[in-house]
Amino acid sequence: MTTLEKQNRMADKIAQIDAICANAKILPVITIAREEDILPLADALAAGGLKTLEITLRSEHGLKAIRLLREQRPELCVGAGTVLDRKMLAAVEAAGAQFIVTPGCTQDILEAGVDSPLPMLPGISSASEIMMGYALGYRRFKLFPAEISGGVAAIKAFAGPFGEVRFCPTGGVNPGNLKSYIAQPNVMCVGGTWMFESAWVKNRDWARIQECSAEALALFD
Repeated sequence: MTTLEKQNRMADKIAQIDAICANAKILPVITIAREEDILPLADALAAGGLKTLEITLRSEHGLKAIRLLREQRPELCVGAGTVLDRKMLAAVEAAGAQFIVTPGCTQDILEAGVDSPLPMLPGISSASEIMMGYALGYRRFKLFPAEISGGVAAIKAFAGPFGEVRFCPTGGVNPGNLKSYIAQPNVMCVGGTWMFESAWVKNRDWARIQECSAEALALFD
């Protein structure tokens, strides 16, 4: 692939990430503890308006969840999170993931993302990591863990040297600080888990999860 072809491919992927985040507003960051929760949890989130899901590989059920949702809930947009290396990247591609999210970045995973057919949202927590991705054509990143890494103040500071860059802050985002994040012009969406607390999932309180999802989206109005 020529340099120009890579540049055009990355531009297409940036546009894909922009569309995904604009539609999502909130990316639920989901770790599946029980296989039987996959469909009802996704259905509860979707009923509340959250139809773009990040399924992490933090549990043994991650790949199964991606495959199952792509097969049985084709109306949802299903991405893979906690992708750490090329092996994981290949596995989620094969499972049918529609986008990739990483918690951090290495040169190798960034280069793998350039070659992947899927758009990737690399995790960063510093200006140096942004520059690593920027050199390869990335312009969209996940700030993680957002609150520990400086939160809204960091996002404001990054806006100066990185005018083309936009972020999805994840990690510590909640109803109390959500509006402060989305008020920043370089924030395109946020990631979080507050709308489906683990106790609610454990108790199969799907109605509560649906209600909390709708309330979370209402904060954008």
